[in-house]
Amino acid sequence: HYKLFTLPIEDETVPGGRTWLEKGFEMVDSLLSWCAANEMYLILDLHGAPGGQGYDAAISDYDDTKPSLWEDAYNRAKTIALWRKLAARYVNEPWIGGYDLINETNWNLSGNAMLRQLYEDIVQTIRAVDTKHIIFIEGNWFANDFTGLTPPFDDNMVYSFHKYWSYNDQGSIQWMLNMRDQYNIPIWCGESGENSNVWFTDAIKLFEQNDIGWAWWPMKKVESIAGPLSIKYSSGYQTLLDYWEGRAAKPSSEFAKNALMELAENAKLENCDYHPDVIDAMFRQTQTDITIPFAVNLVPGIIPAVHYDMGTNEEAYYDSQVADYHVSSGTWTAWNNGSAYRNDGVDIEPSSDSEGYPFNVGWIESDEWLKYTIFATKTDSFNVKVRVSSPSDAGLIQLIINNKVLNKKINIPNTGGWQNWETLDLGNLYFPHGINSIIFQFINGGFNLNQIEFTATGAGELPGELPGSFKLEQNYPNPFNAGTRIPFYISVPTQIKISIYDTRGSRITDLGNTLFDAGEQYVTWDGTTAEGNSVSSGIYYYHLKVGNDSAVKSMLYLR
Repeated sequence: HYKLFTLPIEDETVPGGRTWLEKGFEMVDSLLSWCAANEMYLILDLHGAPGGQGYDAAISDYDDTKPSLWEDAYNRAKTIALWRKLAARYVNEPWIGGYDLINETNWNLSGNAMLRQLYEDIVQTIRAVDTKHIIFIEGNWFANDFTGLTPPFDDNMVYSFHKYWSYNDQGSIQWMLNMRDQYNIPIWCGESGENSNVWFTDAIKLFEQNDIGWAWWPMKKVESIAGPLSIKYSSGYQTLLDYWEGRAAKPSSEFAKNALMELAENAKLENCDYHPDVIDAMFRQTQTDITIPFAVNLVPGIIPAVHYDMGTNEEAYYDSQVADYHVSSGTWTAWNNGSAYRNDGVDIEPSSDSEGYPFNVGWIESDEWLKYTIFATKTDSFNVKVRVSSPSDAGLIQLIINNKVLNKKINIPNTGGWQNWETLDLGNLYFPHGINSIIFQFINGGFNLNQIEFTATGAGELPGELPGSFKLEQNYPNPFNAGTRIPFYISVPTQIKISIYDTRGSRITDLGNTLFDAGEQYVTWDGTTAEGNSVSSGIYYYHLKVGNDSAVKSMLYLR
């Protein structure tokens, strides 16, 4: 902001005066020292030019009661002088990456002639004292209109565009690629962000596939999920907001200062909320579709529903709305309807569940799903319970354990409201020791999910005694007709080892451990193969044993 370095033109005692303030230069010196120690390039970007360079006050601090950058020659002269002062000061600094002359001009400038002239004047004064550093040129209308700004007018120049809220396809950047090719000039995405993790991953992949460097906006934001770091509100700052928006009385100047200094303290990196999902989307997810745990999900234990895996849509989760593309589509889309906790397409909101986690997954729609990577500290059958809320009984879920779809579908009860929470028992599920996955598939939506609790039953491990009870309804003598259904029943979801035996009792082969749901199961026989809910084989059967090596529960005699 120019006011850190010099006075506004209306505060100068002499028209056209150039009073310099040391504060801004000292701040840049301090930042540059930190960047150099960490081997990071610092690009100076004039975000607030004298008078304001655009109609959007939030970007340039434009005050429509005073002349803008484009309405007063003194403002333009002060801008040129500021850049000369900066260039002379930092000419020999190797960790200055360059000078971005004016950020996001958005002003009606016919053919951008006035913008080009100001750029040329700034470049000329910079080059009088600094021929080393890159100069970055942004187009009009938020950096994306380069009408009249080509061809380049310096041999060490980069054209910088900004990309927000548009589709991440080749067509969205082709105009910049064409300009790069036509004029043989580097291009750079100097700002991007303010969207969902899905959008971030897709945009960065698009940039890097086309050899375009990029910078993100912003690093920190107050109470926002759409950045690496979030600054916490303070009660005092909220009071200031309420006053500024006409909802509260005017506070004292001392109160206002203390509130803003508290906000500044909250803005320190160590006091911010860190969003690992954003960083993961920007770096790891641009290279792979593999999912990783959001947190250490130990079983037995409680896993918050919002701790689903980190990864791309359709790998870690599936949600029907995952990003905002309103610049391309004309329609603004909320990718996270609750705007809380994580920046994926999954909708998350603060929860009032006194027995659960402070945040819940909400706005669940049919066919959406969530994947959790968990670590079972022992092999066991675990009782699984979930906290749910719903204003209807239409909700329906199905579980997928280690890529095995369980047959049982679970109805979500009507709890009387979106934040009226109840515990739903899903029964017992078997997990071997180590890494496992569990997917909650929402066949019918219309409910909220808070947390998942896993309690070890102590029923035993495999191989060994099977957890729960197991029995065959009956044995079948020879002969019986092909297609005969041979039922058996298990009381808990269980992994059962299927072995094939001949008439002499010798084992022919194993089909391995198969996870059966609780309830009635079956095997059918057609004379050469056996098929069932969870098993099929092309081997000719004499005997089919259902059980495991150390504890044979029963045998189907097929002879």
